[in-house]
Amino acid sequence: MEFAFHVYTLTNDYNTVLYTGVTSDLYHRIIEHREKVNPGFTSKYNVHKLVYFEEFEDIIDAIAREKQIKAGSRQKKLDLINAMNPNWEDLWKKKYRYIKE
Repeated sequence: MEFAFHVYTLTNDYNTVLYTGVTSDLYHRIIEHREKVNPGFTSKYNVHKLVYFEEFEDIIDAIAREKQIKAGSRQKKLDLINAMNPNWEDLWKKKYRYIKE
């Protein structure tokens, strides 16, 4: 089973700001956030650390999940992150540690 879509949550270095998005290319999307390619929320607040993600085969399911997460309280988002990543490590570095940028 190959997953083509990701719902992801990013934070800043202090874990104080949360951003949730959806993409068909997680690797390159995180690079865009890190390099501040697009002006906006993540660039303004230095949001670049991947702390949570889910994989989906279908974009419809991924978008629905993104909306569900965004509609939830901050505490629900924190609970999701803590369940998957209790130390709030940068999962992008773990997931793509063998790929050279």
